Amino acid sequence: MEYLLPFEKRNKTKKILIKHEEKTDGALGKKPEERTTAELLKKGIIILNKPSGPTSHQATDYLKRVMHVDKAGHSGTLDPGVTGVLPVAIQDATRITNSLLTAGKEYICLMHIHADRTREEIEKVMFQDFMGTINQLPPKKSAVKRQIRKRTIYYIEILEIKGREVLFRVGCQAGTYIRKLVHDMGLKLKCGAHMAELIRTKAGPFTENEMHTLQDIADAYHYYKQGDDSKLRELLLPIERAVGHMQKIWVFDDVVAPICHGAFLKVPGISKLESDIQKGELIAVMTLKGELVLVGEALLSSNEMLKLQKGIAVKTTQVFMSPEVYKK
Repeated sequence: MEYLLPFEKRNKTKKILIKHEEKTDGALGKKPEERTTAELLKKGIIILNKPSGPTSHQATDYLKRVMHVDKAGHSGTLDPGVTGVLPVAIQDATRITNSLLTAGKEYICLMHIHADRTREEIEKVMFQDFMGTINQLPPKKSAVKRQIRKRTIYYIEILEIKGREVLFRVGCQAGTYIRKLVHDMGLKLKCGAHMAELIRTKAGPFTENEMHTLQDIADAYHYYKQGDDSKLRELLLPIERAVGHMQKIWVFDDVVAPICHGAFLKVPGISKLESDIQKGELIAVMTLKGELVLVGEALLSSNEMLKLQKGIAVKTTQVFMSPEVYKK
């Protein structure tokens, strides 16, 4: 069985629909993979392997200092004792973290139950009571108002049970408190349980395979200043990677500057689009070279955008490209 977050499942089946085929002007813009290291340092993403101990803010602040950047922002706060995937955007990319906040997450958790229970009892509670939509009351120490909220558990995989220790993988909706999930499982098991250890393995489109320690980052920047940027380029990701969980629309070159200035994207400006866009969904608008222009709300579905000849397709939420890039 594949354990995939909703957008990962969708990415495996969606198609790109061509509305009007068009070539892009090579003199304008640049493919993300062709950016220089200096350009990536101005608008890039680093996936930090957050260590146990510091807060997410403290870890991000340390990264900012070792890389000598003025701005850095993280997405999806991890408690001090929790480790794993912490996306950090630097310099002009910091605003993209808002788009990652609602993306699904995956964790590997070590749960300690307070009395002996059989595997069958543990599986029954996990799979019958904590799969799908659940009601969760955030813990007393949390950043949100303490009221019952509905959250979706996409999958649970038991990796190992040894005595009273249960190691499991869980994919969940953003805003799910795993410590509280474990506590509630303990109540259902009628013996109590607590979270002994937690690692985040996915945060939206980013996975544990892409994360780097603070020491890795400090070393890579040191070599960069010495004239070798190879290690730094391995860990610096273009801002476009942060919208990997979103549906996308690609627009003509001559549309880019106007929508960067604040104009809403209209149907005639669309060259191609992905097949499963729904009204009200937050989507990414791209150039034909694959550059992120903006994030906005879809006002039409994919089918409507494909068939209609006029109308507003996307209401702009955040612009990430300068109008000067595609200024002829």
